[in-house]
Amino acid sequence: QVQLVESGGGLVQAGGSLRLSCAASGNIASSNAMGWYRQAPGKQRELVAGITTGGKTNYADSMKGRFTISRDNAKNTVYLQMNSLKPEDTAVYYCVAGSEMNNGWTFRFWGQGTQVTVSS
Repeated sequence: QVQLVESGGGLVQAGGSLRLSCAASGNIASSNAMGWYRQAPGKQRELVAGITTGGKTNYADSMKGRFTISRDNAKNTVYLQMNSLKPEDTAVYYCVAGSEMNNGWTFRFWGQGTQVTVSS
C-alpha cells in the first residue's frame, strides 16, 4: 500500500507560477513511477505528467514547455513546477504512483488532491 499527500496548491494570477509537492509513504518500493493528474470543473480527469525512478518523463502535449516534473528518490517526493499558468489550468491536481514498462504507464495509487486556482 502507498499513501500520497499533495501540497502547494493555492490561488495564483494568470501568468504566475506554482510548485506542487507530493510525499509518498508506505510500500513505495512497489512503484517505479509517480506523476500528476488533474480534473477541471466539467471535464474528465487527465494526465499532466509522469516520471520514473530512472528519470524517464511523460507529459501531456498541452503541458510541454510550461510544466516540469521532477523527483527526489531519496525523499520519495515528486514535484510539479507550473509556469505561465492560465485560467484553464484551474483544477484539482492529484498525485499518483504506479509503474512504467516499455513506455506504458499505469497508475494505481492516488492522493486526495490539491486545488489550484488561476485567476484571470
